[in-house]
Amino acid sequence: MPLLQERGITLSSSQVYRLVVERPERLSLKILMALLDILDCTMDDLIEPAAAAGAESTTRTKKAVGAETGVGGLRPKRARIRGLEQS
Repeated sequence: MPLLQERGITLSSSQVYRLVVERPERLSLKILMALLDILDCTMDDLIEPAAAAGAESTTRTKKAVGAETGVGGLRPKRARIRGLEQS
């Protein structure tokens, strides 16, 4: 914690514990850079690339906007304005 404080980063003891013991869900660039400096290492030393859950291949497939999986046959219905008299 003192080494982080020297670099202008103040974390609570519970934040430091989660950072050290658990797998961080997110990490600010400022904290990451401070850790790299403190540990005298590179990002390659700390970060291991992993495939996303459910990823079957390393190639990406482009999809049209709105073509997300899980929508099935559902499509939006066109809105109709009622109650207006046509001339």
